[in-house]
Amino acid sequence: MTKPLNIISLGAGVQSTTMALMAAHGEITPMPHCAIFADTGAEPKSVYEHLAWLTTDGFLPFPVVIVRNGNIMDDLIGGVNSSSNRFASIPFFTLHKNKAGMARRQCTKEYKLQPILKQVRRLLYDKTPKGGAEMWIGISTDEALRMKPSRVQYIVNRWPLIEKGMNRAACLGWLERNGYHRPPKSACTFCPYRSDESWRAMKDEDPASFAEAVAVDNAIRSNGTAIRMKADLYLHRSLKPLDQVDLRTHAEAGQPDLFNNECEGMCGV
Repeated sequence: MTKPLNIISLGAGVQSTTMALMAAHGEITPMPHCAIFADTGAEPKSVYEHLAWLTTDGFLPFPVVIVRNGNIMDDLIGGVNSSSNRFASIPFFTLHKNKAGMARRQCTKEYKLQPILKQVRRLLYDKTPKGGAEMWIGISTDEALRMKPSRVQYIVNRWPLIEKGMNRAACLGWLERNGYHRPPKSACTFCPYRSDESWRAMKDEDPASFAEAVAVDNAIRSNGTAIRMKADLYLHRSLKPLDQVDLRTHAEAGQPDLFNNECEGMCGV
């Protein structure tokens, strides 16, 4: 029986970076065939810098393949007039006839999962043998609820950090002990799954990314997307324009960061 390809789903956050480096150190076996990073086109600059550090300085003895399925920010800014003729559906907060809600999220599937699956099929020479690839996903024990089986028969999911009993703090400890820097949070700059504390940190520490989020927030109400959705659309749960939210007062309200519950193990790790 042919052995499956061992492939790391690399989000370039804390957990997947730790997993990749542990594999490079021989602490997770067998050695992966490669890692795949799905680039939405909207990660913070710090994530792209971290990815470049990880892939160009000889830390990993296996290749990192970068895949794309368009640019989600261009598709959002362009709205119904996007040059790609695509409608990027992210989990907008919606207001329709004074009723608040949340839009359907398709961004993970379209900009993360689909290009990764396409690349796996390419590595399998466009064949789909059952269990042909083992996908390593960087979910730690404090995120165990995110563990889900593969949706396709040619991939079997594996969670090495779960096997090691490692939570996020343990990942950070491993990185520190081995002399590596702390990876940035991996997530689109305008992802609505943020606590107010996270929004405020972005505004204070990464104003360029916050400006991108504000641009997207303004665009989704002016580029025809709101008309298509038949609702007013916002990135912030307060249903106010992002640049008008007083994050100083909202940040301590105890609202959860929803990345861990919603991104299917593909974002924020």
